[in-house]
Amino acid sequence: MAAHSDTDMDLSASLLDIVNEDMCPRHVQVLKSFRTALRDQEYRDGVDEEVFGTLLKILSRLDEELRCQDDQSVVIQLTTECCRALRNSCVQSQRNQDLLRELGFIEATLNILNLLLTHESSDGLFETIGCGIQLLGNLSVGNQASKDHIWMQTFPETLQQLLGVADEKAVGFASMVIHTCLDEDKVEQLPEPQNLPLALRVMELCRTQPDLDWPVLIATQHFLKSSALVESMYTGMSPLERVTLLELLSAQLGEEDTEECGIPPEVARFLACCFQKGCGAVLTLACDSATSDEEALTVISLLDVLCEMTSDRRQFMFLQEHPDLLESTVVLLQQVHALGKASKNVFSAAQNFSSFGLGGDASSSSPSVSFKAHLIRLIGNLCHSNTSNQNKVRVLEGIPLILDNCSIDSNNPFISQWAIFAVRNLLELNPENQKLVSGLERRGTVDYSALLELGLRVEERDGSLLLKPLNKDS
Repeated sequence: MAAHSDTDMDLSASLLDIVNEDMCPRHVQVLKSFRTALRDQEYRDGVDEEVFGTLLKILSRLDEELRCQDDQSVVIQLTTECCRALRNSCVQSQRNQDLLRELGFIEATLNILNLLLTHESSDGLFETIGCGIQLLGNLSVGNQASKDHIWMQTFPETLQQLLGVADEKAVGFASMVIHTCLDEDKVEQLPEPQNLPLALRVMELCRTQPDLDWPVLIATQHFLKSSALVESMYTGMSPLERVTLLELLSAQLGEEDTEECGIPPEVARFLACCFQKGCGAVLTLACDSATSDEEALTVISLLDVLCEMTSDRRQFMFLQEHPDLLESTVVLLQQVHALGKASKNVFSAAQNFSSFGLGGDASSSSPSVSFKAHLIRLIGNLCHSNTSNQNKVRVLEGIPLILDNCSIDSNNPFISQWAIFAVRNLLELNPENQKLVSGLERRGTVDYSALLELGLRVEERDGSLLLKPLNKDS
């Protein structure tokens, strides 16, 4: 123990030298040695408060030195090593986290970070900024008091600045700090107009730097659980940014195996309204000059999300009763189907499957691929075990339309399967719809092979056509 105490005294004296002497490379080595020693849990737990007080004086002096115009290479190195040492001191040590917070290290670190953000880019600058941000992260991990204190000191302007640093690692560290500090109450602050830019910046990172995990985790584990924030972000986004948000929603729905996915019902209602209001934009894809129309891409993504939400997820099946959603979908299917038949365009049925095999021309793919199939899928979902919606589709003349899409179409992979699925849901326990289909077959206006795919056959009895299941031996 005596040897250990002697070492501590030597270290304390060496740290005081950094406060009192002209800063030099030898001081960098002192901080490196201290940082290495702090990797040991027992050593971390035994660091005296006076040592941390000396480190705070060092940070204050570094702040002063960074404001000078002279050569700052040694100062930058010292700042980096000081932040690294403090970062190490917080690992699995609430005692040290509390000490640093109470002594004022959060404010001191933020002062230095704000100063460094105004510096011109130089060797080691981004590394120093990154280490300072990591210190904030380690201060907050598992420590609610530190989380709240850091959030109060940095939200929203400083956090937004840190997310704008021209260094991917530093941005990743800043995202980690945000993710660590966030909770339900803090998320509810984000929809406010003065705070929304921070949320939008996180979503921008999801789109522009997809390799960063933390922004995606922030979005999926926090943002998507707030209906107010989703609505505010969507309203303030460009069409391509909306596509990113919708892709994250779709991925979240696809990854969840449980009944509850964390997405509020209000989000589903909002997206259904957005689809109804903007769905006509997809029709512009029929013109060659609009093949990259961003509004149309948003509609396509909205449809994908609605299909996922209504795929046997009980928490979202209230969408079956959402006013005019089914009608809007049927009408849109009628429009794109008519456009596809009127002239050759992206909505026309095709039999070119080269792009799906080796040597295919991937550049020929269009964002509209599978759009008709997904419209039919949504109709089928909305009609599942819902007599009222089954009848609506019949009144809207949607059943012949869906049967007309039972053929293979390379522009809509699996469209025949989705059409069969939809017709099955439309006919289930619905004599009127079954009678309609029988009449279509009698007039020869529907391909009988589609009914065979459904496991159905048409039987004539007393001058009428009846829909019957296929015999097992037929």
